[in-house]
Amino acid sequence: MAKEMRKPIILDVNHMMADILGFQYGIASEQVDAMARVAAHAQAAVEKNRGTGWLGWMDLPYNQAEIVAKIEKIAARVRKDFDTFVVLGIGGSALGPIAVQYALNHQRYNDLSAKMRGGPRFYVEDNIDPERMASLLDVIDIKRTCFNIITKSGATAETMSQYLIISDLLKKKVGDGWQKHIIATTDQEKGNLIKLAHKEGFDLFYIPSTVGGRFSELCPVGLLPAAVCGIDIKGLLEGAAAMDERCKTPNLWKNPALLEAVLQYIAMEEMDANIQVIMPYADSLKYMADWFCQLWAESLGKNVTRKGMAVNVGQTPTKALGVTDQHSQLQLYTEGPYDKVITLLKVESFREKALIPHGCEEFADVAFLGGKSLNALIDAERQGTEYALYRSGRMNQTIILPQVNAYTLGQLMYFFQMATAYMGELLDIDAFNQPGVEESKIASYAVLGNQSDKYMKKAQEMKERTESQKRYLL
Repeated sequence: MAKEMRKPIILDVNHMMADILGFQYGIASEQVDAMARVAAHAQAAVEKNRGTGWLGWMDLPYNQAEIVAKIEKIAARVRKDFDTFVVLGIGGSALGPIAVQYALNHQRYNDLSAKMRGGPRFYVEDNIDPERMASLLDVIDIKRTCFNIITKSGATAETMSQYLIISDLLKKKVGDGWQKHIIATTDQEKGNLIKLAHKEGFDLFYIPSTVGGRFSELCPVGLLPAAVCGIDIKGLLEGAAAMDERCKTPNLWKNPALLEAVLQYIAMEEMDANIQVIMPYADSLKYMADWFCQLWAESLGKNVTRKGMAVNVGQTPTKALGVTDQHSQLQLYTEGPYDKVITLLKVESFREKALIPHGCEEFADVAFLGGKSLNALIDAERQGTEYALYRSGRMNQTIILPQVNAYTLGQLMYFFQMATAYMGELLDIDAFNQPGVEESKIASYAVLGNQSDKYMKKAQEMKERTESQKRYLL
């Protein structure tokens, strides 16, 4: 196991730039410099609002000492008393915990013995497919399972329906004391779950009122599940603080998140690159791409400016995995439309090394692999992809992690959050709301027959839409 490194992550944008990639394909440094004043204004606006409105996440690296101590205490109790820990949540309440767990713990964590794990088996139930819930109940002993219910409002239909199922089973199978099997993470003052927690006496953690779901991984939403599974949550916060320090300058050539926002803005607005592909070259970072996709899409896909002017902006995030998706998607990226920016995630030092033995000497195109390592092979494949994109004139950039650990992961997540906030300023949109999601929720509840006025009104509106025609059913 490699010694943990505490080094900065690096943003390499060489293959975004016209003097490297080619002037017909890349972004000229003069284009970036022309945005220096606008970028400085965006940086100042974000900094001015630190800790207020929906920017409470900016203070999370600094203001949680007591919370971290409580989390570590409760996490120790969970490890002692339970065999399994299940997160019930959706969106940011699920994607962050999944990404951090998969990045920092053994990739086959649940298959390890209890002694090797050092903690309970870990599941995140972020969907309401009935077969999925049944399958979970088939593999856990509910009497030995702790459930972390995460919903800020306490009205999230998916999460609260799961709570109703699980609490009913706990009452039937555990009886008195069933409440000890539930930890609630919710708003401190408002919503249904806080009322339930006080009524039933659940262990309780709060989601700060100024922190939205997709920005919540570095508060108890993500820190508790990580701590239960033995992850260094202080390291995550220290990494985030280190990146925050780098983002305190308005100089976009020194502030990596600000440069990232400016480059993606130019790519979108001036070069029609409306898709960003996140492609980690490390299985450990596979689910970081999922987490990023929600952060970028839900924050930046908006149809009006702050003043209500129609814009319909947003760069569509999508995910790929190196080396896997070289064999399924790379053909499109290298020879398809010039509408994408490819963001590669590189790991300099893997935590393990796998040597390739000599053999198959009669086959020259196999024998040459002998004596090398999977570490060298995956990096060679990354370099091959980078070169293929470069040769095709496709904008790509690389984020370099010295190693995947709590400190570098905290940096990476905070970097993406800051870039998102800056991009919101550049686009003059509210990067912290999600009205398109709310429309879907209201329509769903209307279908289920919620009798509140707004849902009944929506149900009537849905009835009045253009009727489907049988001729379009094949």
